[in-house]
Amino acid sequence: MEKKKSFELKTTHIIALGFVILIFVGSILLSLPFAAADGQRTPYIDALFTATTSSCVTGLVTVVTGEHWSFFGQVVILIMIQLGGLGVVSFTTLLLIIAGKRIQLKQRMLIQEAYGFDTLTGLVRMVKKMIKGSLIVEGIGAVLYTFIFIPRYGLLKGIWVSVFTSISAFCNAGMDLMGANSMMDYVDHPLMNLITMGLIVIGGLGFFVWWDFLAMIRRVRKEKMSFKMSWRRMSLHSKIVLSSTFVLITGGAVIFYALEHNNPLTMGNLSMGGKIWASIFQSVTLRTAGFASIDQAGMTNASAILGCVMMFIGGSPGGTAGGVKTVTVMLIAFSVLAVITGKDDVELGHRRIGLENVMKALCVVLLQVVSLVLSTFAMCCFETDLPMLQIMYETFSALGTVGLTMGITEGLTLAGKIIIIASMYCGRLGPITMAMVMNVNSKNKKVHRKLPEGKIFV
Repeated sequence: MEKKKSFELKTTHIIALGFVILIFVGSILLSLPFAAADGQRTPYIDALFTATTSSCVTGLVTVVTGEHWSFFGQVVILIMIQLGGLGVVSFTTLLLIIAGKRIQLKQRMLIQEAYGFDTLTGLVRMVKKMIKGSLIVEGIGAVLYTFIFIPRYGLLKGIWVSVFTSISAFCNAGMDLMGANSMMDYVDHPLMNLITMGLIVIGGLGFFVWWDFLAMIRRVRKEKMSFKMSWRRMSLHSKIVLSSTFVLITGGAVIFYALEHNNPLTMGNLSMGGKIWASIFQSVTLRTAGFASIDQAGMTNASAILGCVMMFIGGSPGGTAGGVKTVTVMLIAFSVLAVITGKDDVELGHRRIGLENVMKALCVVLLQVVSLVLSTFAMCCFETDLPMLQIMYETFSALGTVGLTMGITEGLTLAGKIIIIASMYCGRLGPITMAMVMNVNSKNKKVHRKLPEGKIFV
């Protein structure tokens, strides 16, 4: 008799399943009566929506976080944000380390898959540094926030709001306890803007870039190396991430200022300083953070479309942000440039980029576009009373794990909520991981053969 083949979970399946378990457990806890501030049981679809948006660090909510949930519910949400932001795999690894267990090859492969590392060596040490660094940054952010929130809320609540906001900002979750207005009351508050934007950017850069940037600073300080020479010694990946992040933030801020500075529904009534703060914050938060300092529903159509583009791009690989990632977009852009200029190879930063990386970048963008089209189409089928632009903004926000909305999330139908839940989950895993999860029969074996070349017209 032929032996039955046993189904073995791949690393991508384990990662996907880990998030499903986290969301399910969180939704059960949030559906308990004492998880709500009024002591009443929250409808399960809203508990599931909140658990998904927390675990997938998105920020779209059907109920106001600071008003609907009790302290217990808020603690559950914060734990899910932390686990979802840094990754279920990281915390599982940390628990194994604390328990004195040896990290096997399978666990190392999980870490590699979760964060996109290209090597299996030094991964456990990297996870330790990642979690330690994250907690330090979040702690500093929480301490700085206390100068804002303790005067407003008092000592105990002020500390709690500071801790919650810091973790949420660093993990790019976009959830806060300040009520329906989010950060609109602090639109021109320098300290609030600086702390929040700093946490968002640091979390979205990617953990690998952290170490590379700190190494560059050490070379400048201790070895007395010039900044230019130290920059040259950074990895190509870090150079691309830092350069593209700077261009996107500054470019986005300038365009938003030009589009919105006279709009009375957003920043038209602010002072010049307030308009500048609002423009920079909007440019930063659209890169998967989800905090709002201006009314998103009041934006011009041009700003909303620009917002969709920024949400599509997202943050950088290996960090807490979503989207197709900055490096992916840069690879696609330079691939197009190579075709236009007639080059045989894709060149970036005086280096030749391998075909495998280019194909992966193309795959990520194409799958994300397909996901956006399908989710937007599905939403249009069920949310027939909503304008197309608002639906697009919602689906881009969900798949990019951003969390900004033009005010339609709370009023979505059951079908609409389910579509957004699925979109947030797919957006957190990423398009390639989702495709690999669905391809259960793949053996991951490379076929070493070359077929005859076919001639087609493009």
